[in-house]
Amino acid sequence: MRILLTGVSGQVGSALRDPLCSLATVLPADRALLDLSRPELLSKTLERLSPDLIINPAAYTAVDQAEEERELAYLINSEAPGVMARWAADQGVPLVHFSTDYVFNGSGDRAWREDDLTDPLSIYGASKSAGEAAIREAGGSHLIVRTSWIFAAMGRNFLTTVVRLARDRQELRIVADQIGAPTSARSIAQALVSMIDIQGSPGREVDLIKSKFSEADGLLHMSDQGETSWHGFASAIVDGLRSRGEQLAARSIVAIDSKDFPTKARRPLNSRLNMTRLQKVFGIQMRNWREALEVELDQLLTSA
Repeated sequence: MRILLTGVSGQVGSALRDPLCSLATVLPADRALLDLSRPELLSKTLERLSPDLIINPAAYTAVDQAEEERELAYLINSEAPGVMARWAADQGVPLVHFSTDYVFNGSGDRAWREDDLTDPLSIYGASKSAGEAAIREAGGSHLIVRTSWIFAAMGRNFLTTVVRLARDRQELRIVADQIGAPTSARSIAQALVSMIDIQGSPGREVDLIKSKFSEADGLLHMSDQGETSWHGFASAIVDGLRSRGEQLAARSIVAIDSKDFPTKARRPLNSRLNMTRLQKVFGIQMRNWREALEVELDQLLTSA
């Protein structure tokens, strides 16, 4: 089986690359090979690469900048996935596409189910919601995986930002009224690889993957277990650094409301995701976000 993996320099793509190599031949696609900002070129490249499965974690993720770069956000997050989905549907190739909790408006305090109506608050969320719709409309075998608050020991994300700030500043002011589940890219990679690991079925892998995607109705929520605020997440990061002997400048982590930290794009206050379908269809129980954080902190300090 040949798996085309996009976004290989990003958090999820990077975490997926090595585990996928143990299952199949991986075709790693960076921007130079597959430029999602130029959807008109994608079909020809896909035809040349001829994958048996496409996994697309690549995305435009600059949430605030998207408010000023609407066209680019839609090109990458909506039009390009639509092109890939139509090519995949024509060729009978299953597609895994990653989406986000930002497709919801963040109201209430219960975990969002896959069949809840989307109502994004931002251009980023709207572009991702449009991408989901384009994939469904293509009519092929697909699995849209919504996740939340992704972090890793590498790249630009909340974990690495808090580590940098805690080393440089005496006070951190962190939003405390947005609730969700921090999710490590490593957790996502482990879960997805488990889902598509169809060993012992040579020649039937693609058909079995399609069957599972159909059973999940093409849509799945996936995040680490538990919940916290960004303030709670930051506090856990700082505590984890100190327990490992790190000398930090930070002396206090002040909890603030979203209104006290204005941004160009509105964020959902409730980013909880219901993962009943993940457990029922695929038998996967995600680990707690605190456990995942411990692994990433060890990795971060080891590679520093």
